[in-house]
Amino acid sequence: MGKVLTVGIAGFGTIGKVIGKALDEGMQGLKLIAVTSGNLAKARDNLTGYSNSVDVVEADKLADLVDIVVECAPTSAFMAVAETTLRQGKILVTVSGAAILQNPNIIDTAKEHGGQIVLATGALLGLDAVRAAALGDIHSVNMVTRKPPTSLTKAKYVIENNIDLSNLTEPLRLFKGSAREGAEQFPSNVNVAAALGLAGVGADKTKLEIWADPTKIRNTHNIKVDACSAAFELTIENVPTVENPGTGRITALSVLAALESLTTPLRVGS
Repeated sequence: MGKVLTVGIAGFGTIGKVIGKALDEGMQGLKLIAVTSGNLAKARDNLTGYSNSVDVVEADKLADLVDIVVECAPTSAFMAVAETTLRQGKILVTVSGAAILQNPNIIDTAKEHGGQIVLATGALLGLDAVRAAALGDIHSVNMVTRKPPTSLTKAKYVIENNIDLSNLTEPLRLFKGSAREGAEQFPSNVNVAAALGLAGVGADKTKLEIWADPTKIRNTHNIKVDACSAAFELTIENVPTVENPGTGRITALSVLAALESLTTPLRVGS
């Protein structure tokens, strides 16, 4: 039996709880031993019924205890979690592509201290093809995101501009620009676009539109890539979670797939 990697979860809400339960039920080579949250008492309650003992700790203590930190915290907490983890040369698994775009120096921190950032991308299909195409020449990358209005009501841009999405009768385009600009305006809603930018031609050259669309019941992303090696179009429709419609159910599963790839004897995908 190989080495078992210990795991800590930073943020124990919609995503973190799904990941925690799956780890408690058993994943080869991985053991959940600690979690942290903005509400430690609630985190303890969320651990009720677990088969294994899991410590609830202060945020600045988590990285001391584990090999891998899974970051599921609010965007505002990303840097604190990431820096603490990477400065210790640990592995950070996250879905916060937008936060990485906004804080690119975190990549240098990982390099300097021997840490690693694993950006889980299961909520967006086709990134293996995008990464491969990026080793050649990519001419253009365009992405259109359409979400039910309820998935965007808590978006930073929507709140700051007092946009009422409650009675939309037809699709409303909220944003058109680069993936980097989208990540700044919608930091909790376009992690998939940020991941696309990081995988391909860069966030500044990746074109993005965001629509609040009352005809949609799923968070939908359509991507068109034109490259010297291939031209392809991809569409994914992610089922929103009940607790947080802005987050798709596949997001937590994406993190679990990323964790599994760290210990599995066969890894499918680049």
